[in-house]
Amino acid sequence: MKYNDRDITKVWIDLDDTLIDFTTNAHTSLVKMWHDEPCLRQYFDTPEIWARTYEEHNIALWAEYNVGNITRQYLRMERFLRPLTQAGMPDDEARTTSARFDTLYLDYLAREKALMPGAIGLLRYLRTQNVTIGILSNGFKEVQFRKIQSAGLEPYIDIVVLSDDIGINKPDIRIYHHAMQRVDDLDPTHHLMIGDNPDTDIAGAIRAGWSAIWYHPAQRGAATAPPHGATGTSDLTEISKIITP
Repeated sequence: MKYNDRDITKVWIDLDDTLIDFTTNAHTSLVKMWHDEPCLRQYFDTPEIWARTYEEHNIALWAEYNVGNITRQYLRMERFLRPLTQAGMPDDEARTTSARFDTLYLDYLAREKALMPGAIGLLRYLRTQNVTIGILSNGFKEVQFRKIQSAGLEPYIDIVVLSDDIGINKPDIRIYHHAMQRVDDLDPTHHLMIGDNPDTDIAGAIRAGWSAIWYHPAQRGAATAPPHGATGTSDLTEISKIITP
């Protein structure tokens, strides 16, 4: 398969908000939690208020986690602790509740199945091109494999590489080198990254010498110019026209 005159034999795809509609699935999970958990209904008047408050803290914490400023354990506790204490829950109760919510939320999330438009079509196209299809994700191992199974993606995926495997997140180029080692192909020109995050998925891939396609879903707002060295698209179905047999 060709991309910019390179022979691509390995295609790596980010999971959340590239193949799986994480934004939708996470919001649905948070709303279900509000309906099932009396303490959430006590401190948050509506499921939308709870979901919005959680999401604000979670996004900020993930930005810190992706660049290595905080640990995964800190993120997983704080993303619940902060909205709960902000709403007025006593600290001791909030800490106990946050630990419980961490597992509960991941269980809800793993059962959701919404995909990004065109995800299956892209995977089916890649399967015809005789390339290795890999997932390269910063997500937590406790839930990523379950999400792949729930969404029906397992038959299309040859290998899954997670930041949890080595304790290093995208965009650190070491996780890209680790991915190359996992498929026994250390030539970066053979590797293509498809992802929605320009600062993690795409920037790291380019620094590692890979090719990169930045996916910016149309429903998430107006796109800026793609990162230097990458091609941009708002439609996964267009990728089959960007990469050629």
